[in-house]
Amino acid sequence: MNFPEELKYTKEHEWVRLKGNTATVGITDWAQEQLGDVVFVELPEEGEGVEKGDTFGVVESTKSVSDLYLPISGTVVEVNDPLLDAPEIINDDCYGEGWMIRIEMSDKSDLSDLMNAEEYEAYIKEGE
Repeated sequence: MNFPEELKYTKEHEWVRLKGNTATVGITDWAQEQLGDVVFVELPEEGEGVEKGDTFGVVESTKSVSDLYLPISGTVVEVNDPLLDAPEIINDDCYGEGWMIRIEMSDKSDLSDLMNAEEYEAYIKEGE
């Protein structure tokens, strides 16, 4: 499994890529593998204010339906619209073209709760 070093991770299996004050969010390689073939994604609207810990959408696969949880608070500035028509992109490239939303962060201290790649990998192994 792949856990890029430059990303931060949540216990709910989302990843965060920081660029300035903007955070790109998606689900991890482990999460998409557990879900199986992704067939539907529901994402928030651009401009929507969001709070850390709240749900921001749903991902549905051939196996299950899972809520998506916000790793940080802020405002949704971009939604990956191509996923709505082709959710399987998440299975093919979860860390690249399969990103879900971009958030303008309102509180950088939210980042302190996120894990680095090594911590996330250990967290996954604990649960197995």
